[in-house]
Amino acid sequence: MKTKKGLLTVFSMCLLYAVAAQDLRLITYNIKYDNTQDTVNNWNDRKEALVQLLKHYGASFIGTQEVLHRQLTYIDSSLTNFAYIGVGRDDGRQKGEYSPILYDSTSYKVLKSNTFWLSETPDKISVGWDAALERICTYGLFEEKETGKRLYIFNTHFDHVGKVARAKSAELLVKKIEDTNQEKLPVVVMGDLNLTPDTAPIQYLQSKFLDGQEVAQKPFYGPTGTSNGFDPDRIVDKRIDYIFVKDLKVERYIHIDDRMENNKHISDHLPVLISIETQ
Repeated sequence: MKTKKGLLTVFSMCLLYAVAAQDLRLITYNIKYDNTQDTVNNWNDRKEALVQLLKHYGASFIGTQEVLHRQLTYIDSSLTNFAYIGVGRDDGRQKGEYSPILYDSTSYKVLKSNTFWLSETPDKISVGWDAALERICTYGLFEEKETGKRLYIFNTHFDHVGKVARAKSAELLVKKIEDTNQEKLPVVVMGDLNLTPDTAPIQYLQSKFLDGQEVAQKPFYGPTGTSNGFDPDRIVDKRIDYIFVKDLKVERYIHIDDRMENNKHISDHLPVLISIETQ
């Protein structure tokens, strides 16, 4: 796998060295669901490069979107000492897309976890407001085994059609976090929100949490956007994938534009990497 300049090694090794000293790294990544009808960007042609990327950047937590069960089991089995939380949105078990959180089980344990639907009835399998599909948020309370430090991580995927649904999903997400996090612990919110930074729902979330890109101590690195549409020549300037934090110090925030040997994108979204100081 290479960057579009064909030089993954130099850039990525420098970048990995730059973030290696940080305490905690997290990634959010819409991996594009495994559509068996895809002939050009088929999952089977992308999956090894995707796992290679995840291993290379060494995040302790990986929130992914558009993940079918067969994709999740492949990623989970390919990442040593990782486990996951999450369910499929169609039946609350294994059917349909997940928004799972994979985590380093050697360093962290799950104290509690759940999935809710982005709808008027979040505790039931449902389609919300004017959304085209079921949408979910998976979250977990994680504890670092060595230190006992705890944090909540929420991973979600907003609807791509429903304007009302996206606005209401942001409101629901905030309410769920406030209701769940009675201990006032640090929080990470990540996902594909299908919204650009100039929209009201994103600005609402920015009023409740810190946008990791805006508060990072080091300069932001990478393309402005995260949506590439599998077009290797497109200027990636549409940002729709985010990581927000609360009561955490962000060191670095990066949009990763690593590609396969043939210069193709690994997914139609770029992964977002964040480094957090937990001391």
